[in-house]
Amino acid sequence: MLAPLLAFACTSSAPFFGFMGVASALVFANLGAAYGTAKSGVGIMSMGVMHHEAVMKNIIPVVMAGVLGIYGLIVAVILIQAVSGDTYSDYNGYAHLASGLACGLSGLAAGMAIGIVGDAGVRANAQQEKLFVGMILILIFAEALGLYGLIVALILSQSSETCTAA
Repeated sequence: MLAPLLAFACTSSAPFFGFMGVASALVFANLGAAYGTAKSGVGIMSMGVMHHEAVMKNIIPVVMAGVLGIYGLIVAVILIQAVSGDTYSDYNGYAHLASGLACGLSGLAAGMAIGIVGDAGVRANAQQEKLFVGMILILIFAEALGLYGLIVALILSQSSETCTAA
């Protein structure tokens, strides 16, 4: 696409950016998953003291938060397979960094949203069962933020340009 117009350098620092993309995808997505799991788990345990029969029904926010970590793992595995030392251009490094950040930071934001909504939602659901569907809908929209990041990350990870010797 841009190759006829620009010649991309093949510097020794290019793989650094690719590896940072790998780390960013995994670390930030797992931070979001951990926060969502912990925050929702606190709400579930608090609600379970008085309504222990509803604990399994309200475990959904924890599962949804855990999926965010899987998004980060998928992107990290795809990116690490593309990083090489010989023909890895600066363009590829920056694209893979952007890919990792898109997935990781979207996962972090989604995890925070899932944690907050999950905590408040399961506590409210213990008091009024009619709120369950509303809680699930809000959680779905929060999870969608992570899915958007995954989609953009996959598109960015496929972006590639050949390099010239620096």
